[in-house]
Amino acid sequence: MSFAVLPAALAAALLALAVSRLWSYAVVRLLWRPRAAVRMFHEQGVRGPPYRYLRGSNEDIRRMKAEADGVELDVHDHDYLKRALPHFVKWKDQYGGPFLYWFGPKPRICIYNYELVKQILANKSGHFMKNDAHPTFLAMFGKGLVMVEGADWVRHRRVVNPAFSMDKLKMMTRTMVSCAECLIKKWEDQAANNKNREIEVELSNQFQELTADVISRTAFGSSYREGKEVFHAQKELQAIMVATFLDVQIPGFKYLPTKRNIRKWMLQKKLRNTLSEMIQCRVASKESGFGDDLLGLMLEACFAKEQGEEHDKLILSIDEIIDECKTFFFAGHETTSHLLTWTIFLLSVYPEWQQRVREEVRRECGKENPSAEMLSKLKEMTMVLLEALRLYCPLISMLRRPISDIKLGSLNLRKDNEIVIPIPILHRDKEVWGDRASEFDPMRFENGITKAAKIPHAHIGFSIGPRSCIGQNFAMLEAKSMLAMIVQKFSFTLSPKYVHAPADKLSLQPKFGLPVILSPLDV
Repeated sequence: MSFAVLPAALAAALLALAVSRLWSYAVVRLLWRPRAAVRMFHEQGVRGPPYRYLRGSNEDIRRMKAEADGVELDVHDHDYLKRALPHFVKWKDQYGGPFLYWFGPKPRICIYNYELVKQILANKSGHFMKNDAHPTFLAMFGKGLVMVEGADWVRHRRVVNPAFSMDKLKMMTRTMVSCAECLIKKWEDQAANNKNREIEVELSNQFQELTADVISRTAFGSSYREGKEVFHAQKELQAIMVATFLDVQIPGFKYLPTKRNIRKWMLQKKLRNTLSEMIQCRVASKESGFGDDLLGLMLEACFAKEQGEEHDKLILSIDEIIDECKTFFFAGHETTSHLLTWTIFLLSVYPEWQQRVREEVRRECGKENPSAEMLSKLKEMTMVLLEALRLYCPLISMLRRPISDIKLGSLNLRKDNEIVIPIPILHRDKEVWGDRASEFDPMRFENGITKAAKIPHAHIGFSIGPRSCIGQNFAMLEAKSMLAMIVQKFSFTLSPKYVHAPADKLSLQPKFGLPVILSPLDV
């Protein structure tokens, strides 16, 4: 055979491979599979908006969100679904439930039946997994405890779990209070310099910085000043993801050196380098101990190989530790900051509850800074926080997929069919929460979270089951400590500048922030 023939044969083989791959993607994945999914779900009585080639429902969602973006609500109107999730509202009304829609070429089943939700979230057999995350989300959030599955999740959970024991949380309370004390002192000084002794403060951003400082100190032993590089890199990555989330995912496009991709790569590198430096500093001082915060516990597990085979199962690699740092840095401030923001909003709108919480804090804490023991006695504050979390849960939806073909209720699902659990819709289910489900009523939690509705697992703000949020006690303790100190020192009302426009920015946030008038109290 002539060697001259080889290049031509190789080119023909490569061309055939390219055509085969193109056929597989353009026809099988983007056309045949979606049509087969539509047919399968139609046979089960499940309907939804039509599939559009490659784009799915993404353009419809983008259009409806854009149309709803100008809607402003009355401050007493807590049914923001028509504004933040207009596509869910329209399709639920049009097609009933569950309904089928499309994220690009991937079918998604939106369910809002509590029994089906319980089957998915409370399942201990591993039949349902988290969905594959968006690349920008992984760059920002890391593949830590929230994202890993199976044996890796068990290993990560065992390593991280001791950091969230009640003894550890009680110790962290002093740090939380100290961080809040600095911010409150700044507000008091600003108010003292005004003739009317009032100040207007945009609390949404300040709460994000405050909770970032808390997670920096309690989990990583650093201050916000040292951790701000992580904080700002993650916030910019979050903005990139919000802007690109509904873009059509073209294969290979994420590798092209576009302006946005280059910026994303730079932020990802900066994030990794900053966290690596924090870890290396701790490793360099390991002779004196790694510390008893989250990072110290992870490093101890990483370097404790000599402790035997059983302990080896708990060892985390440096890359895994970096991902856990990303996860807890972002999740550790994002959820609590928005919970605080919406709670202050609600207490501004309902001053009678603001006064009730203030009187309870004075009764249990007096003029002292709150301790963990004092905070545990604040029953009415807990009721308010749970109601704020029900109405304005920072997490708008949860995504899952079965690992194999499975029957869910009356639904037959194929492997990897994506399932969407819309939390705000479930939290407003009148059959479960009563006729006043869309109203602010902390008294529904008077007898505890499991008796607040007609079923015990109705509140899913921190999820339920084995994958429920490991940091929920941390978040509630942090929110209580900060809220207690604020109501001790200030009364507050919404600024005339406030516009009630809850927005979906990966988490539920006030589109224009939360400007509030703070008035120091004579204590």
